[in-house]
Amino acid sequence: MNPRPAGVSARPVDDYRDSIEQLLRPLAARAVESVAVPRALGRQLAEDVRSPIDLPVFRNSAMDGYAVRAESVLVAPVTLPLAGVVAAGAAGRAPLPPGAAMKVMTGAPIPPGADCVVPVEDTRVGDGTVTIERGRSAGEFVREPGTDVRTGDLLARAGITLAPRHVAALAAVGLSAVAVFRAVRGAVITTGDELVAAGKPLRPGQIYNSNGVALAAALTANGVEVVSVAHSTDDPARFRGLLSDAMERADVVFTSGGVSKGDFEVVKDVLEPMGGRFGSVAMQPGGPQGLTVVDGVPVLSFPGNPVSTMVSFEVFARPILRRLAGLPEVDTYELPLFNAVPRSPEGKRQFLRGRLIRGHSSESSASGRPRAVEVVSGPGSHLVAAMAKADVLIDVPAEVTALPAGAVVRVWTL
Repeated sequence: MNPRPAGVSARPVDDYRDSIEQLLRPLAARAVESVAVPRALGRQLAEDVRSPIDLPVFRNSAMDGYAVRAESVLVAPVTLPLAGVVAAGAAGRAPLPPGAAMKVMTGAPIPPGADCVVPVEDTRVGDGTVTIERGRSAGEFVREPGTDVRTGDLLARAGITLAPRHVAALAAVGLSAVAVFRAVRGAVITTGDELVAAGKPLRPGQIYNSNGVALAAALTANGVEVVSVAHSTDDPARFRGLLSDAMERADVVFTSGGVSKGDFEVVKDVLEPMGGRFGSVAMQPGGPQGLTVVDGVPVLSFPGNPVSTMVSFEVFARPILRRLAGLPEVDTYELPLFNAVPRSPEGKRQFLRGRLIRGHSSESSASGRPRAVEVVSGPGSHLVAAMAKADVLIDVPAEVTALPAGAVVRVWTL
């Protein structure tokens, strides 16, 4: 993406996104590593996982109650002698005498000879006896071995991203570790003399550094392992040092700020001589962009205004990063506008911040689906607090200069 002479149109959004995706797609061929199951949440399986055991492992009770022979309770109520108690975790080898009952806890082994369990609420306990108020058929409330999964059955397929339910299944069959693809490693460098870390007092002309926190959070939420978050002043030597450190640790580096046409554009000044391509993308916010490959490591350079940084990540980086992590694609769908968009810059694709509106419609209320989308702030790239109220981006095409209320627009879930 070379700088464009005056009068030459900026690069289309989809064209630039395709360039980033082509650059990051090779990261799919990442190394495989073994991780402990408790730490595998959110990781992408590198190979099929099959169960090493049956689940349940043994016949056990589905209820707190009394293990009996079904033939002993064909006619109820009936009073049976108690022959003992089996707790969860007990060996449970003592057989059930004919015509007797044995108290069992949920998950406890079914004693040999018993073929059903009568729930405790259907019984009355006497002195060494139990009265069964309701009979049960053979098999009721008995969990048989292998009814959940059998040895060798596929438990989780290669390529899935492990959710809590998958981790639970892996732990239940006794697996201590699984093979996963190494997560994409990302580094963040924010730039600007005016930025101050949270918690420090602001001097005149300074603002708090939200971009580092925001980009790190966005990367983590989309399956990337954040290996470093650093801040550079506008000193080129400082930026070079941080960049060198980030490239040693990360698969991809994200920078914010220093990419426009001002006098102190440290990112552009350092990376352009290294082959970086800087120029404008036909969008608002987020027009100035930069893309560099340094020693094989992609460096994505976003503008420094907070909303521009966040929108740039959502539009250009989030879709490919989610695919690399095996996460579901970003939802996009169409909704009518609740309020009008009085103007949108001609020739620029605008990404407004929107809030979904639900209710006041029997169909949308019943299904939980939104019925419209409301613009929640102006187009300014500095309105970061206002963006916190949004849950979608409203995608206004480059050829559209205004939209009335009720116009149908495409939205991206944030």
